[in-house]
Amino acid sequence: MKVTFTIGSGPDTTTLDLVGRDAWALMQLLLAGERGCTPIDNPAPRWSAYVFKLRRHGIAIETVNERHGGAFAGNHARYVLRTPVRVLEGVE
Repeated sequence: MKVTFTIGSGPDTTTLDLVGRDAWALMQLLLAGERGCTPIDNPAPRWSAYVFKLRRHGIAIETVNERHGGAFAGNHARYVLRTPVRVLEGVE
């Protein structure tokens, strides 16, 4: 999968081509909006790596740490997209 995005707004807008899981992760963040994504709700093997790579492209993604209960209680991350992003082409 290859997707072309516009990143930012106004005069600072750039175009970015992403492929594979990086494109998938940015699409998930875009679709999730303010509720964001967690590895629990949007299963993928390496969310932290996808977010790291997207941030290197200048995309602001907030990490919100949340507690969860259950047999394996602990913390998990919720990732929320903070940079304006639009899809230009490539999504079927």
